[in-house]
Amino acid sequence: MHRDFRCSRPRRIITRQVRISHARGGPIIDQQADYLFHPVVEQWFTATFNDASECQRQAWPAVQSGADTLIAAPTGSGKTLAAFLSAIDSLVRRSLAGGLEERTYVVYVSPLKALSNDIQRNLEAPLSAISALLEERGLADHGIRTAVRTGDTPQAARAAMRRRPPHILVTTPESLYILLTSDSGRGLLKGAGTVIVDEIHAVVNSKRGAHLALTLARLDALSGQPAGPWDRPGRAQRIGLSATQRPIEMVAGFLTGAEAAGTPRPCRIIDTGHVRQWDIALEMPASPLEAVASADQAAEMYDRLAELIETHSTTLVFVNTRRLAERLARALSERLGEEHITSHHGSMARDKRLSAERRLKNGELKALVATASLELGIDIGDVDLVCQIGATRTLSTLLQRVGRSGHGIGRIPRGRLFPQTRDDLVTCAALLDMSRRAELDTLIMPEAPLDVLAQQLVAEAACDEYDEDSLFTMYRGAYPYRAMRREDFDAVMRSLGEGYSTALGRRGAWLHRDRVNGRVAARRGARLSAVTCGGAIPDNADYDVIAEPEGQLVGTVNEDFAIESMPGNIFQLGNTSWRVLRVEALSLRVADAAGEPPNIPFWIGEAPARSEELSLAVSRLREEFTRRVEAGAGSQDTMIWLMDEVGLDAVAAQQIDTYLRTARAALGTLPTQDTLVLERFFDESDAMQLVIHSPFGSRINRGFGLALRKRFCRSFNFELQAAATDDAIVISLGPVHSFPLDDVWRFLDRQSVRDVLTQALLDAPMFPVRWRWNASCALAILRFRGGSRVAPRLQRMNADDLLALVFPDQLACAENLTGRREVPDHPLVAQTIHDCLTEAMDIDGLETLVDDIRSGRKRLRECDLTEPSPLAMEVLNANPYAFLDDAPLEERRTHAVHARRWLDVDTAGELGQLDGRAIERVRDEVWPAPRNDDEMHDALVTAGFLLEAEITGTPAGSGWRALFDQLVDAGRATVVSLAGDMPRIMVAAERLAEVHAALDVQALAPALQLPECLQGSSPDAAAALAELLRSRLEISGPQSAAALRALCGAGDGAIAAALARLENEGTILQGRYTPGTAETEWCHRRLLARIHRYTIDRLRSEIEPVSSAEYLRFLLGWSGVAERDRRRGQAALSDVIDQLSGFEAALCSWESELLPARLADYQPGYLDAGCMAG
Repeated sequence: MHRDFRCSRPRRIITRQVRISHARGGPIIDQQADYLFHPVVEQWFTATFNDASECQRQAWPAVQSGADTLIAAPTGSGKTLAAFLSAIDSLVRRSLAGGLEERTYVVYVSPLKALSNDIQRNLEAPLSAISALLEERGLADHGIRTAVRTGDTPQAARAAMRRRPPHILVTTPESLYILLTSDSGRGLLKGAGTVIVDEIHAVVNSKRGAHLALTLARLDALSGQPAGPWDRPGRAQRIGLSATQRPIEMVAGFLTGAEAAGTPRPCRIIDTGHVRQWDIALEMPASPLEAVASADQAAEMYDRLAELIETHSTTLVFVNTRRLAERLARALSERLGEEHITSHHGSMARDKRLSAERRLKNGELKALVATASLELGIDIGDVDLVCQIGATRTLSTLLQRVGRSGHGIGRIPRGRLFPQTRDDLVTCAALLDMSRRAELDTLIMPEAPLDVLAQQLVAEAACDEYDEDSLFTMYRGAYPYRAMRREDFDAVMRSLGEGYSTALGRRGAWLHRDRVNGRVAARRGARLSAVTCGGAIPDNADYDVIAEPEGQLVGTVNEDFAIESMPGNIFQLGNTSWRVLRVEALSLRVADAAGEPPNIPFWIGEAPARSEELSLAVSRLREEFTRRVEAGAGSQDTMIWLMDEVGLDAVAAQQIDTYLRTARAALGTLPTQDTLVLERFFDESDAMQLVIHSPFGSRINRGFGLALRKRFCRSFNFELQAAATDDAIVISLGPVHSFPLDDVWRFLDRQSVRDVLTQALLDAPMFPVRWRWNASCALAILRFRGGSRVAPRLQRMNADDLLALVFPDQLACAENLTGRREVPDHPLVAQTIHDCLTEAMDIDGLETLVDDIRSGRKRLRECDLTEPSPLAMEVLNANPYAFLDDAPLEERRTHAVHARRWLDVDTAGELGQLDGRAIERVRDEVWPAPRNDDEMHDALVTAGFLLEAEITGTPAGSGWRALFDQLVDAGRATVVSLAGDMPRIMVAAERLAEVHAALDVQALAPALQLPECLQGSSPDAAAALAELLRSRLEISGPQSAAALRALCGAGDGAIAAALARLENEGTILQGRYTPGTAETEWCHRRLLARIHRYTIDRLRSEIEPVSSAEYLRFLLGWSGVAERDRRRGQAALSDVIDQLSGFEAALCSWESELLPARLADYQPGYLDAGCMAG
C-alpha cells in the first residue's frame, strides 16, 4: 500500500521508462517506473537478485523523491535494501560527478549492536561488487566508506572515524546520542542527509524510543542547513523500516516528528501488509498438560526438540527467559552433543554472542537457543525451523521470531510452539487464531517521559548555550513530546537548575539558568555525566562474570545470584560450566569447570504483559467455547471446531476441551472479558484464598489486584499477600476477613480507583525500582562516577536518599503517618507514578473495567468452593514476577493450597458442594457432651444458651438434666421463659445479662441472685444478640437466619444486623452449605474450615493408593481368574473375549491357558461355536 500520512504535501515524482534486464531471466521491471538507478547499481542488483520485492517496488519512488518514508513489510521482504539501495545509488552518483566530501551522508540506526555490525558487514558485499563493476567500465572507484560506532567500538576505530568520517555511519540510538553530545561527533553528523532507522517498532513502545525521538530532533537542529543526497533543505530525510504495526500512522509520526502545532510531519507510508503464508503448529507432549510443567513433560519436550533439530539443518529455539535458555541448552547438549548446541541471550558477553551467531551461520551448530536477543534481523544464515517454548505475550513477537526461518522472498516461515501448561496451551491456541485472522497487536508509545527529557536537556545544553524557548520548540518536534505542556518542561528545567541539597552538598544541578533572559547553559561536568550515564535502558544491577586467568568477560549474572555464590560453586553461562573463584565488587571471578554438572543462574526482571489483543483473543476463544457448549455441543463437536477454525491438532483440541469443560463445570461458567468470576475456598491452614478471574492481561490485573489489596487493608487493617497474572488475581485472606462475595465488586469505583491505586503502588515493589530507573535516567543519581561504575547497592542508597528529600512521606515511619500520603509536585515523582500506572499497569483500562462492573455492563458470578477450580491453579503457582507485595516465594500463603492434579469433567461441578456427612460429623464433634456439673456449666457458657428440649431430647438427656439441676441448686444457672410461644432456654448465670439485653425475657425459674461481679452495666442489645448468636454458631454448624430466629425469638432485623456484625468481624461466613438447601446459611469460620477439610479428606480417600497385595487381589477378581470369580457357560465367553480385546497370544495359549483360567467349564468347542456364530 502506498499513501500519504495526514496532511502530507504532494511531491512531484519523475517518471522514466526503466528496463532492468539480467542473466537470470526476463526483466525485473518492464513498465513505467517511478525510480531510476545508476546503470552500475542496476547491473549489480540484477546480477544478484531474481526480482524486486513488492515493498522495494513501492518504496524506491518515495525514497528517491526525498520524502520521509516508512517501509512496513514482513521479515525477509527486502526492507533494508529498499532503504539502502537508493542511498548507495546517490553516493555512487555523487562520487562519479565530482567525488564525495569528507563527511557523513547516511546514518543508519539499529536498536541492536549486533544488528549494526551485521548491517556493516552486509554493506561490504554490494559496495565491493559495485566497485568492481565500475572498474570494468573504466570508471573511478566510488570510494564509499562505512563504519560502525557502538559501545563496543575500539578507541582506535573511533579515532580513525574522527580523522576520516565514514560516508555511511552504522550506529545505535545510544551511540548516536553520545555522538551528538560530543564536539567531534557533532562535526561528524552535521552534514548527514539521510537517517535510516531500522526495526523502528522495537523502540516505539519504550522510553528508549522517546530517547531516540529527542536525539533525532537534536540531529535536525544540528543539520538545519542544505544537506543530504537529495539536497533537502532544513533536515535530513528519515527512512524507517518496520514490521507491519498497528497503528501504522503512529509509527510514521514517531519517525518523522511533529510540526509546531503538534501534528505529525508528512510521511509516505509503504505498507505491503503483514499477511503471508505461515507454517505454524503446536507440539504436544504425550502426557496431558497441567498447571505446572512436570519434569517428565520437560524431558518429553527435550526429546521432541532433539528429533526436530536432527531432521532440519538449522534450528532456532526461542525461549522467554535467560534461565530457561541455559537450562534448555544444557538438556539439548546432553542429547545432541555440546558442539552442536549453545545459547544466546543478553547476559552473555558480546564476543560469546558473536561466536554463537557465526557458528550458526557457518553450519557449525545444529541449533541455537535464544531469547529476544535474536528476535530482530541479525544475519544468522539460513534457518529451517523456529521452535518457540511457551506462548509469547504478543502475536507480533511470535511472528517476528517465526519469521527468522524461511528468511527470503517467496519462502514460507516454519514455526512450532511448545505449550508448557494448560493456560499456556489456551494462549497458544489464541495466537494461532489471531494469526489465521490476520490480526495485529497495538503498539503503546510512552507520552513525553520527563526523565528522558531531563537527560536530553543536559546533553544538548552541554554542547551550546540555548534559549529556553528554543529548547522547548526543538523538543516538541519529537513525536512523543508533541503535546508536552510548558509547565512540565519548566518543572524539569527548574529541577536541573536547582538540584537537590544533601548532606554531601548539592546534587543533580547540571544547568545554569538565566531566568532574566531565558537562557540556559551547562555546568561543569554536565557533558561528562550526560555521556557516561546516558541512555534509557534500565540498569538491572548485574555483576560481570570474568574468566580467569585470561580476564575475559563471559557475561553477567544477577546481583543476588552473585552475592549468594560461594567459592567452588559451579554454574552455567553460555552453555559452559564455570567454577566460582571469588566474588568481588561488581564482578564474579570464575574458571572453566570442564563440563562439571552446573546450577543454572537466575536473573530478576519483570515479565512482559500479554497484549490487549491477545487477551481479547483468549477471551474470545473461551466465549465461543461456552456458546457452543451451552448450545449442546459435545466434546467431539468442540474438538472439530478447534481443529477446523483455530488450527489445532486432535491432541491439543482434546486437552483444551477437557480443561475448559472442567473449569466451566467447577465455576458454572467460563470467565471472559464480559463475564467475571469470583472464587473463594479454604486452604490447608484454614485460611481463605480469593481468586478473581479476569482475563484482561496482567497490566489491568496488576492494578485491579493492588487496588483491591489496598481496599482490604483499609477495611480490615490487615496487609495481604496478592499476585496477578494475565488471567486472574489471587488475594490470600487472613483469619479476620469475612464478607459476602458479591461485596468485592463494590470495593472500587471509577471516581476513586486512580487515587486508591496511586496510594497502593507506593507500597508495591515496582515503585522503588522505577524511581531508581527514572532518577538514574534523569541524571539525578549517577551510574558512573570518577571513571568507575557506582555499585548497585550504592545506587539504591542514593535513590532512597533522593526520595527522602523530594517525597519524605514515602520513607517516613508508618507510625507517624495519618491518612493518605500526599504526593509532592515533583517531575520525577510524577513520572515514576505515571510509569507505574501506565507502563506496569493500565489505569485507563482499569477505570473502564471498574465503571463497567459498577454500571452492570459486565456479567458477574461468585462461588464458594471446597478446593480451587482448574483455572485458579495458574495464579496459585505464579512466579515471583506476578507478586504484588514483597513477601518472598518461600513465605507465600498460596503454598498452603492443595488441589487435585487431574481433571474430571463429571465431578468438577462438585467442587462447590460440601459433604452432608462432613457437616453432620462436625455438628456431632462440637455439640457439648458434659460429664459433670462443671462441664455442663462450661457448655452453657460456651453455647450462650441451650433449649430445654435440646437437653431432655438427647439420649443422655436424663443425665444432662441432673447435671443442670445441680447448677440450678448452686445458683449457677436458671431456666428462662421468653415471650410468645418460644421454647424455654437454659442459661448460665454469666450469660444472663446478655439474654436480658437481647431477648424478650418473661420469667426466670428460679430467680437468680447474681453476685456483685456479674452485676455490671447492662450490655448493648445489638452487641448482646451478636454474642449469643456467635456462641450458638460455635456449637451448631450451618444455620439459616430463620433457624436462629426460632431458637431465640429475636426479630428479623435484629438477627440480620447481628449476623452482619459477626460477618464483618470475620467470625462467620454466609453461603448455601447444606446439600439441597435453597436458603442462605451462616456458619462459624472455624467450623466451616473443618467441614471443608473433612469434605476434601473424603474425596481423597476415594482415590487413596492401595497396597500391592490389595491391587493384585482386585486384578485377579476383575480378570475373573480368582476361583470365586470364574465365569461359566458358552454365553460368558463373549464377555471374556471383550475383556481381553487387543491382547495378542498364540492360538494354543488361548485354548489351553487364557480361556480355561477364566471359564470354569471351558470346552474347545466354545471358541469354534462363537466364531461360527460371528
